[in-house]
Amino acid sequence: MSISKKSKRPTGDFHVIKDKYIPEIESSLRKKPILMPKAIYKASGIRIQGTRIKSLVFSTDIAVIRNCNAQAVFAVYPFTPQLAIVQTIIAGSSIPVFAGVGGGTTSGSRSISIALQCELLGAYGVVVNAPMKNEVIEEMYSVLDIPIIATIVSKHDDFIGKINAGARILNVSGGKNTAELVRYIRSIVGNEFPIIATGGGEEEQINETIKAGANSITYTPPSTGTLFKAMMEDYRATSDAKDVKPSNSRDALNIEEFQRDLVFPSDSIEYINMELEKKRDK
Repeated sequence: MSISKKSKRPTGDFHVIKDKYIPEIESSLRKKPILMPKAIYKASGIRIQGTRIKSLVFSTDIAVIRNCNAQAVFAVYPFTPQLAIVQTIIAGSSIPVFAGVGGGTTSGSRSISIALQCELLGAYGVVVNAPMKNEVIEEMYSVLDIPIIATIVSKHDDFIGKINAGARILNVSGGKNTAELVRYIRSIVGNEFPIIATGGGEEEQINETIKAGANSITYTPPSTGTLFKAMMEDYRATSDAKDVKPSNSRDALNIEEFQRDLVFPSDSIEYINMELEKKRDK
């Protein structure tokens, strides 16, 4: 069975497995080059404000966010939270956004104020970093109508205290030990409490994290630099393979034409024609 270039519909005799077939439509210009690993969709997901979320893209790059098939954005970054950044991401995103509001350098009333502003801008939830004090989470919980997501990085974090203070989702980020950490937390908090976890880039690692008890997975996409590298290599190969080469010669360059738009400051010009200099002195 083959696929024609004009359509993705298979040619030849075939039948659709009704329980497996998901109708899909995409345009040639708006294809999603950054796809979430398929293993993520084995997770149960977390339903927030009526939206079931299994995959979250860990990025603040609006170009990446607009060109991936994630179900939500995990907009956490290693700088002091700024509303201008959150506002730009929410305005440019077509999917729910969970915004970082500090917890390390930024905390206290400032984080609470930023969290409230994020809610008013349309964020689906706010994320606090591991060092955030339980007292701040408790006060934040008292003023917010969206869930607080508390980041847990090791078994020594007081995740029970954070839950009691008002955190309604845990974000488990334990590096290579994430699956083990999820399993440990799940054994204490039970099966009902929502857990988001970092899944890494490998299907096997994601599967292990989901089996350990993660409801949703955050995925770190390749950088635009990495994507550009592959694209440019393809462009170079295509250019080198062309049969007709352009005539890139000095004689073919229309120098006078492009110099009309150039600015030559007086201190950047060195006169080398003495006759011209004499005329200038007169």
